[in-house]
Amino acid sequence: MHSKQIKLIAIGLVTGFINGIFGSGGGMIIVPALTFLMGVDEHKSHATAISIILPLSVISTILYLKEDIIQFNIVMYIALGGIIGSFIGAKFLNKIPANILRKIFGGIIIFTAIRMILK
Repeated sequence: MHSKQIKLIAIGLVTGFINGIFGSGGGMIIVPALTFLMGVDEHKSHATAISIILPLSVISTILYLKEDIIQFNIVMYIALGGIIGSFIGAKFLNKIPANILRKIFGGIIIFTAIRMILK
């Protein structure tokens, strides 16, 4: 196995673990890892992260179903909004310059981290 493949598997392992514990979707790990560790273009990192998150989330969802810890009354509404928002976001991704995309993504991570620390 090549060094690049080992790095990608390690990124996947960390992402899956974080996704399983925190339900974060893994994007906060995948995007910076692909961009800074693997040299992948910003836009491709974001698009790739979304396609990686689906199988991770399916596995986590199956395990959460077994534990009966999913609140379906919340899932329906957020999923509806998320589907619409995902469509709009995917259309806009390539229209946002990489440096702006990086700043928006970083700002969201920083804002979320500060809120979680202070709460």
